[in-house]
Amino acid sequence: MDFGFTPEEEAFRGEVLAFLADYQGMNGYFHRGESTGEGVRRVYRALGERGWLSLSWPKEFGGSGLSPAYEFILWDEMAYARVARPPMGPGLVAKALMAHGTAEQCERLLPGLRLGEVNFALGYSEPDAGSDLAAVRTRATLVHDTYEINGAKCWTSNAHWADAIWLLCRTGPQDSRSRGLSVLIVPLDHPGVSISPIPTHDGGRLNEVRFDGVRVPVENRVGTENDGWQVVASALAVERHVQFPPKRLRRDLQDLVTWVEKSGLSRDPVVRRRLTGLAVQVAEVEALALALLDEIISGQPSAVPAAYHKLAGTLLAQEIARSAMEFGSDEALIKDSDVEFMWRQAILETVGGGTSEVMRGLIARQAFGLESKG
Repeated sequence: MDFGFTPEEEAFRGEVLAFLADYQGMNGYFHRGESTGEGVRRVYRALGERGWLSLSWPKEFGGSGLSPAYEFILWDEMAYARVARPPMGPGLVAKALMAHGTAEQCERLLPGLRLGEVNFALGYSEPDAGSDLAAVRTRATLVHDTYEINGAKCWTSNAHWADAIWLLCRTGPQDSRSRGLSVLIVPLDHPGVSISPIPTHDGGRLNEVRFDGVRVPVENRVGTENDGWQVVASALAVERHVQFPPKRLRRDLQDLVTWVEKSGLSRDPVVRRRLTGLAVQVAEVEALALALLDEIISGQPSAVPAAYHKLAGTLLAQEIARSAMEFGSDEALIKDSDVEFMWRQAILETVGGGTSEVMRGLIARQAFGLESKG
């Protein structure tokens, strides 16, 4: 396993850093409010103009045909700068369309995704299903050549400014579990779609998206009917290396050290010992990220390495934030101070993209062969 990057990849990193010099005023990860949509969309369009949203797309689909390492470098540096997270459209959605979509779907959707002009939200979680996607209840009933959709999705990121939702819904019997699911593309301005805010404790916003008799043509189904589980699983498999970039943690730690020095705590031996331990953990998460990238590049199964990385990284995000609060500064008790806000924001990291409990369950089953007794 070679953890190094090629000279060409490092040269690309230099291009990314030059690009980010114009975006230092953005603060996507620690934004104190809901109004991130237009700023993030501008970033995506700027990336699309440079061809950076399609770095690893095959050339026959309009991409650059580069190694996933280029995507990793891009989103790792974007995370360090706290500008934006990887968009679902050019990543998960586009790669699923290339693998399972029709030629018409690819021709209609890929150009806009490549340019950052079309944005998707993921319609997976539901009020009664949570992270158990096989328990999805939102139903799509095929009548002639049109699906009628009824149900609800919750905790949906970016639905209030996305153009369409990548909807996992049930087309088979209710007890069919993963064997009766399909994926539909649903424009979010369709009649019957309603979007309600779910405030988060960091001042941001998730959404509940309800579908009341929403109708979409059968041409909006991706893959065959009842094969949605395979569509979803294959898309996730090729996007895991960019979902939690480790440089986000290095930036968190750097900010913590800066705050410690500003607060006059840098000579405290307890504080110094804690910071040293956190630095070691950041290096460990970076190693896990590179090991995951190696699995992706070599085409090896990556579900377990991705779960290890996501679990370790999101727990460490909380530990870094908690450390600042436990160092005893008055700032930890002041609402919306950097220290207090970092803690509230870090809690959400262990929820998005699969909770820590889900990650532990995946590791137990696939790495250790353990099955739940419940």
